[in-house]
Amino acid sequence: MTKDKLTLYLAAPRGFCAGVDRAIKIVEMALEKWGAPVYVRHEIVHNKYVVDGLREKGAVFVEELDECPTDRPVIFSAHGVPKAVPAEAARREMVYVDATCPLVSKVHIEAERHHANGLQMVMIGHAGHPETLGTMGQLPEGEVLLVETEADVAGLEPRDPEKLAFITQTTLSVDDTAGIVAALKARFPAIVGPHKEDICYATTNRQESVKAIAPKVDAILVIGAPNSSNSKRLVEVGAYAGCSYSQLVQRATDIDWRALDGIRSVGITAGASAPEVLVNEVIDAFRDRYDVTVEPVETAVERVEFKVPRVLREPA
Repeated sequence: MTKDKLTLYLAAPRGFCAGVDRAIKIVEMALEKWGAPVYVRHEIVHNKYVVDGLREKGAVFVEELDECPTDRPVIFSAHGVPKAVPAEAARREMVYVDATCPLVSKVHIEAERHHANGLQMVMIGHAGHPETLGTMGQLPEGEVLLVETEADVAGLEPRDPEKLAFITQTTLSVDDTAGIVAALKARFPAIVGPHKEDICYATTNRQESVKAIAPKVDAILVIGAPNSSNSKRLVEVGAYAGCSYSQLVQRATDIDWRALDGIRSVGITAGASAPEVLVNEVIDAFRDRYDVTVEPVETAVERVEFKVPRVLREPA
């Protein structure tokens, strides 16, 4: 039986960003240095395949610090943590390693600088997301006001409308955030913005590659976890950019083949915490069913690398 022809448009950049790469390396190096178990507060990155792989090597994932024994190292996830967490670890005299992405740390420093200058912060982000909780937890209660949508801007009640600054979660939709920023500037003309965009280079690049692919394809599959903010934004960007079927899949077994019946072209990308092995798994699943041609669509080249903390580069 001859297979139908199908073109897979493969987004580049896709998958792991420098911050995720660094966070995973931190857990692996901690296990090498101190042996198992090493405790990790929250998922190190939002990807089940990655977390399960590290768990097999001896990482123990917990929700809160009080679940960790004081005599084993603990690692804080790439999303960042409120200031109270490392303070508590220090109080308990624990060995801890902070795997917060340096681009998230940049937003933390920015928030502290504005706070020191007497400005109240407005954070554009998703309520309850670990990165949002971590960033808001850098400042005292009430110093950071959260907005998720343009509509939220109208309900803001700042202490002083003349003394405001805004920051954003690093994994948001570039286009949606631009609308919220415009609403903030319209309502609070004096509001201070970041020197450089808070949305990280990897989020921006992955969204741009999806925009380039969307008009060419019948469907887009984003490989990523349902709790991954940047992956969910890629699904939305694909739909906004004109692709009528834009879906999130954790791996090849999640593909709804009936929904793809009759298609001739599919765009494939992966969120910043999804490993390339899952991309290859999806491509192989298409090859099993179709006569596949793979067309890379490269919109940027990433050469960013972040060093791991010094404590892991020193001998035990």
